[in-house]
Amino acid sequence: MANLKEIRNRISSVSSTMQITSAMKMVSAAKLKKAQDAITAMRPYSDKLTELLQSLSATLDADSGSKYAIQREVKNVLIVSITSNRGLCGAFNSNIIKQTQNLIDNVYADKNVSVLAIGKKSNDAFSKKDIVIANKSEIYDNLTFENVAEIAQMLMDKFVNGEFDKIEIVYNKFKNAATQIVMTEQFLPILPVEGDVNVNTDYIFEPSKVEIVEQLIPKSLKTQLYKGVRDSFASEHGARMTAMHKATDNATELRDQLKLTYNKARQAAITNEILEIVGGAEALNN
Repeated sequence: MANLKEIRNRISSVSSTMQITSAMKMVSAAKLKKAQDAITAMRPYSDKLTELLQSLSATLDADSGSKYAIQREVKNVLIVSITSNRGLCGAFNSNIIKQTQNLIDNVYADKNVSVLAIGKKSNDAFSKKDIVIANKSEIYDNLTFENVAEIAQMLMDKFVNGEFDKIEIVYNKFKNAATQIVMTEQFLPILPVEGDVNVNTDYIFEPSKVEIVEQLIPKSLKTQLYKGVRDSFASEHGARMTAMHKATDNATELRDQLKLTYNKARQAAITNEILEIVGGAEALNN
């Protein structure tokens, strides 16, 4: 009977876990809808801004380049590692940490590499190595363009001041609830335009093409970082919803197996009791 009690306790424990994972799944599903709508609405604006910037930049002289496009010898590299503040979302955080570590160990093995952590998981992973220059985990408490723009401006200032020669962003790009793509994007210096860019020469620029580009570049950089954080935010909820869905299914399967085991053990105990009673009755009759 002690064995039956143990199985009952396990059934109760698994059932409680199943209720928790199911609730977390529903919460993430609700948050995912809002986060998905935000990044879906933002992408066309971000893409159009980048296209416009490339079209204008392609018509400028080589010596009219921006201070954000200066190519220096790469000695100091900053990696912006975007994770979440919480776990229970599958491989969402570990994929970013692995990719960041790969950049540190392989791509920039001979460089002086620092990390700016957006998310507690990234900060926890790299703070022990004393390479984290700042932890911006609080950004998720109020995720707005203005707050992310402050981080982007800080990065831009550090690049212009020569503190870093190259800045990269590592984040999860949202594809759907079950799929997140690990992205590594160069933030600074601005990459030169590749391929043919359609340039419309019928525009009249006021005040001037160079001044417009100089105003668009900071806005484009801030938008790029905001899009990365927004993508990561939506990916987090999608990954957590998927992970909790699988956890709920596994808990349900385990509970059903435990119930079957319990019923078999209970039936065996009842059969043994009947056999003992029958054996005792036969012994009395003899």
